[in-house]
Amino acid sequence: MKRLATILGIFVLLLAPLAHAQQRWERTYGGAGNEGGNAVRQTQDGGYIVSGGTTSYGNGYQVYLVKTNASGDTLWTRTYGGAGSDEGYSVQQTQDTGYIVSGYTNSFGNFTQVYLIKTNASGDTLWTRYYGGMGEDVGYSAQQTSDGGYVVAGLTGFYPDYQVCLIKTNASGDTLWTKNYGGTARDVGESVRQTTDGGYIIAGYTYSFGVGGDVYLVKTNASGDTLWTRTYGGTDYDEGSSVRQTQDGGYIVSGYTNSFGNNTKVYLIKTNASGDTLWTRTYGGAGGECGLSVQQTSEGGYIVAGWTNSFGNWDQVYLVKTNASGDTLWTRTYGGASYDYGLSVQQTQDGGYIVAGNTQSFGNAAQVYLIKTDANGNVGVEEARNAEFGMRNAELRITPNPFTSFATLPGHETERFALYDIAGRKVGTYKGERIGMDLRPGVYFIRSLEREAGPRSEGRLGRIVKIR
Repeated sequence: MKRLATILGIFVLLLAPLAHAQQRWERTYGGAGNEGGNAVRQTQDGGYIVSGGTTSYGNGYQVYLVKTNASGDTLWTRTYGGAGSDEGYSVQQTQDTGYIVSGYTNSFGNFTQVYLIKTNASGDTLWTRYYGGMGEDVGYSAQQTSDGGYVVAGLTGFYPDYQVCLIKTNASGDTLWTKNYGGTARDVGESVRQTTDGGYIIAGYTYSFGVGGDVYLVKTNASGDTLWTRTYGGTDYDEGSSVRQTQDGGYIVSGYTNSFGNNTKVYLIKTNASGDTLWTRTYGGAGGECGLSVQQTSEGGYIVAGWTNSFGNWDQVYLVKTNASGDTLWTRTYGGASYDYGLSVQQTQDGGYIVAGNTQSFGNAAQVYLIKTDANGNVGVEEARNAEFGMRNAELRITPNPFTSFATLPGHETERFALYDIAGRKVGTYKGERIGMDLRPGVYFIRSLEREAGPRSEGRLGRIVKIR
């Protein structure tokens, strides 16, 4: 922080109370093709591991694994798969500091199969396994189990009549048993977790039970035998995307609903240990929302990530923080001038949050989007500073914003402004008539050099986005 103070001068003096705050940054990853990030987890070294898919590296669409340090800088990337289509939906660091990735592949055989990849700590493949039959099989969620093996949940069958599948393996990926759940219509498992009793909880959706497509929750024992099933929702379509066991032994399920409101809404369901509903909540605005990932936070509330198109002209990453009763504490949106989605969220060791998804706002193609926030969901320098001083962020008119070549500040063309990147590094000084014409694509923060009298100059701060 001392080194940064020498570089940033008065700017860092304003931020001095935040010297020990949580890291805040945004990063994108990928090449000239298209990428997407489906899952993120913090690793033992404080960095992050992200799984998804890529067309930029290798043949066709391949599983994409990105390892970063705590600041989001890339340490290594790996791709897995063959000449067909392969994607990683789930990732977790394993007990040996390597990684387990689940997804699908149609590169190795005549049908789509569940794809399970075990790597070492450097992402080098230790083994791969394929599971499935004569139809379509996909592994949406995987977890290492207490015995050192793995459990994978997803779908199996022929469209549209899928069933939920659950696969239990040993530590080498060899199948110990498989189970299917559902009825005669379409049933899919999107999330699985081992429970404290050694069994499993699976969330997804069902057309076999309920009305019009419902959230589907399946509880099993350690052998995969069904203990109970529950459905949740209304008369329209409802889906469960993520499930976690909660501190009280019950469950929290996130997804989306079309049954309650005029449009799709984030749907959060809290149950007891038997799956009986304790409360449900919906979140969103006048547009549409979806909640794709949920976790209980350290103080007993919940964090939900997904997307929204209610607050802006495009789909944006949507983060909702609630208390233990599901009441909203705050919401945040992230992204730019195109389509941005959040698919995975986790509370981090510093009390903030890491969100993974994909973005089309920053670059010429879709890329993996990784967002690190503080405990209040802030990623921007000016957001955190304003929160610290209890100030409102006054508007600074920058046009156009986002921009492609340069931006201007109407009425302030002769003033000097300094620009800082997302990490707080000063990248240049400009006049208000031509801001940022030599910048690389990304997110930047601008503040006036003409008014540095102290914290109350917040109206001279703004955020700008260069998209290419």
